[in-house]
Amino acid sequence: MKVSHPRRRSLVLVMSTAALALGSSTVLATGTAVTIGGQEAAAGTVQLALNPSHPDTYVVKRGDTLWDISAMFLRDPWFWPEIWYANPQVANPHLIYPGDMLNLVYVDGQPRLQLTRGAGGTQSGGTQRLSAAIREMSLEDAIPAIPLEVIGAFLGRGSLLQKDDFEAAPYVVAIRDERLIGSAGNDLYVRGDVGGMNNSYNVVHPGRELVDPDDGDFLGYEGIHVGAGTIRRNGDPATMFLSESSREALEGDRLIAQQVTQPASFMPKAPSRPVEGSIVAVVDGVTQVGQYQIIMINRGSRHGLEPGNVLRVWQAGEEVTDHRKPGRISRKVRLPAEPAGLSMVFRTYDRASFALVLEATSAIHVEDVVKNPD
Repeated sequence: MKVSHPRRRSLVLVMSTAALALGSSTVLATGTAVTIGGQEAAAGTVQLALNPSHPDTYVVKRGDTLWDISAMFLRDPWFWPEIWYANPQVANPHLIYPGDMLNLVYVDGQPRLQLTRGAGGTQSGGTQRLSAAIREMSLEDAIPAIPLEVIGAFLGRGSLLQKDDFEAAPYVVAIRDERLIGSAGNDLYVRGDVGGMNNSYNVVHPGRELVDPDDGDFLGYEGIHVGAGTIRRNGDPATMFLSESSREALEGDRLIAQQVTQPASFMPKAPSRPVEGSIVAVVDGVTQVGQYQIIMINRGSRHGLEPGNVLRVWQAGEEVTDHRKPGRISRKVRLPAEPAGLSMVFRTYDRASFALVLEATSAIHVEDVVKNPD
């Protein structure tokens, strides 16, 4: 295996003849269908484009995200798995930490990013020397795929209450001292299977019903975070102490076990198969969506989506009137959809997912279309 370090330059790498393993993907000879990032490409030439202003070396800083770094090296950041080289001699090779150095090298003439774990001193001539020693670092210290400060609260609190989960979830039957509403510091009486003592739950209020625009099927209720608490006494009903609240707790509110998806555990990539869906809701109920807002789409794990999948948002074409065309029906024209931004899925359900808008080049609305990136 021949490894070389690049001169700083802009290029489009055309991979067409040699068999090449990039991460978990393999590019086969010309004339053969190939798989890149889980997607089958047409037979013939496959192109992977570097960012024209890519660095040859980069030291990871606190506050970086995997999306930012991927966009620094690649024109299309969702091809990160194709350029990333997971060094088996490095602990947790798929995780990147502040202080790590990324080096763009060429392996058998093809670009790969190699990681040197941890920062060290400075050698003569200003070259930074990094220690290759394996360090024990927690998952929480790794840089996230997308900005944690944007989705951090939502990861632990936002939810979709699917029909089966909604019906099976424990629920508030009454509030101590005959209160009509509860808040932090109150005891809630709950029925259902809450497990053992000291189990922690989020209290969630069922909001608006969410429907799949494709077939009219019920997707679930929007889960509105109420607060969190701990089971203090078992029984029927059990007693839950509400330790924090952001709004009033009401009879009928559901208890959802606390769970957090760590954004460092996934990487930007295209879906493994073609996906086309639409935006069905926007968190916080705004009408126009911009960068770093959270959307819900009507495609989920059954459609092949998983955290880290990147989807392009297409602004639905407006219906206009052709004043030069006679008649009534034929005068209506649907304008073509236009690209409006990019989003990354970070939580999936069976038939729906939540995604963060990473780029918004035009206004994004409910009912706009989401598809595999180009």
